[in-house]
Amino acid sequence: MGIIKQPASPWCSLIWLLCYSLSLAWGIPSVFKDAAVLGDHSQLNCGWTNLQFTFPANRTELISLLSALDSAGWPHPLPNSTCGVLVHQKEDGSLTVTAPYTGCFFIKKDGYFLMTIRIEGVDATGKTVLHDEELRCPIDLPALDAPSNSMCTAVLHPDRLPCAPPPVSQEECEGKGCCYNVGDPVAPCYYGNTVTAQCTSDGQFSIAVSRDVTLPPLILDSMHLVSGLGSSCAPVAKSNTFVLYRFPLSACGTTFQGVGDQGVYENQLVADRDVRSWSIGSVTRDSTFRLLVSCSYSTGDFIPLNVQVFTLPPPLPATQHGPLTLEMRIATDQRYSQYYVSSDYPVVKLLQDPVYVEVRILQRTDPRLALVLHQCWATPSTNPRQQPQWPILVEGCPFTGDNYQTQLIPLGAASGPQLPYHYQRFLISTFTFVDSASQQALSGPVYFHCSASACVPSAVEPCLARCPMTRARRTSEKQASENALRSLVTTEGPVDFQNTEADQTLEQKGSQQSRGLLSQEWERVVVVAFGAAVLALVCVGVKYWQR
Repeated sequence: MGIIKQPASPWCSLIWLLCYSLSLAWGIPSVFKDAAVLGDHSQLNCGWTNLQFTFPANRTELISLLSALDSAGWPHPLPNSTCGVLVHQKEDGSLTVTAPYTGCFFIKKDGYFLMTIRIEGVDATGKTVLHDEELRCPIDLPALDAPSNSMCTAVLHPDRLPCAPPPVSQEECEGKGCCYNVGDPVAPCYYGNTVTAQCTSDGQFSIAVSRDVTLPPLILDSMHLVSGLGSSCAPVAKSNTFVLYRFPLSACGTTFQGVGDQGVYENQLVADRDVRSWSIGSVTRDSTFRLLVSCSYSTGDFIPLNVQVFTLPPPLPATQHGPLTLEMRIATDQRYSQYYVSSDYPVVKLLQDPVYVEVRILQRTDPRLALVLHQCWATPSTNPRQQPQWPILVEGCPFTGDNYQTQLIPLGAASGPQLPYHYQRFLISTFTFVDSASQQALSGPVYFHCSASACVPSAVEPCLARCPMTRARRTSEKQASENALRSLVTTEGPVDFQNTEADQTLEQKGSQQSRGLLSQEWERVVVVAFGAAVLALVCVGVKYWQR
């Protein structure tokens, strides 16, 4: 008996496919759309060059596989060394994924770097589930407007307060709202002549105020936070023209209020006025200054952080005490274009003539070094300890007891030498020593000496003399230790004022010649008078004999 095969009806085929699909559904993973199961409590940190996505320890046990989707939507297991994606499990059990923005799995869209991570795991019911987590980081991290050119050029070099330590790019510096000078190797990024307020990504207030934001200028010592007390709320840096405050959002009397999905932190900075009172009235000449600073953060978004990973602690600086080679020389003109050589000494000057002195560091090329002059003085010989002495600079500042005070000459990167911080220049008016007993000017040369040291500028030690300044008393031990680290330098030759004996000789010779001329005139007068008298007697005698 034969069996005749007939094609199955279309309805049977559809039923068979439906049953097969249902049978597969029990064994294949489903796509889970509720992010609360695997994606909740994760942390995203957006850095300048990469992002970090962290799964807490109580969620990692649910994860069986991590993948990253490429631009076509295909998954790639992680970690992936080819694309620079790393997966690291910490000691506390949390799992961290680090991915660079320049890697394979990022796309740029609407001002964000986008990356999708696929998480495969097991939910609470034991089913295998899939969850796609889209990670977003802003392409341009929040930045402030750079100050105008006039606000930058108005800040003199000795008064500049660093805004960011080098090395720092111009884009990064101006993004902080600060000024940038590519020709300054020590402090290229500095605060402008205005108010610069920053809300940092690590939850800090940073407020820099210039004294020239008001007219008349502010008294920086009178500035303070309205509710901030204690040393932690005091300025972290101060100069002649700037004051800088930096403190956490949760400290120094900062107030907080929620406005919609924004958390707003506020604090106030004020300057007290100096009021002068008299028996029948009071006056003030100070400006009124009150600054309200607000920082807003999204309560439902991730705060961008700048994350840096150091595998090893940075090495200790390779610095130590050692000999410092200095040279003191005298320039022939105010432009310091040429200098006197050994054959030119002693340099002869008239009293009050300018003497252009320069001290410089030799055999050093480190642009971070700065030459600091402590004491400069003059003696009548090459011995720096010989008496008498006359001070020129005291703690780097002109001696105030001189009626012709020494003038400090600033050096600029454009007009000065290649390493301007290796040089110090000042101008002296020519003088001579006077005998203390007779008060007569002493003849002879004058030698100049300076004690100096090299310094590396920092936020704590700017290596600049503040003139005039109030100096605190120092113990003899500290003074001795500082003197031990200083180097002594003396000019190659002396300066001598022009002797006036020649003028006196000329004056005396001129007086003798005048007396000689005066005697000759008197002789002529006497001869003429005698002749006139003789002639008169002759005339009288003739008349007498004629009678």
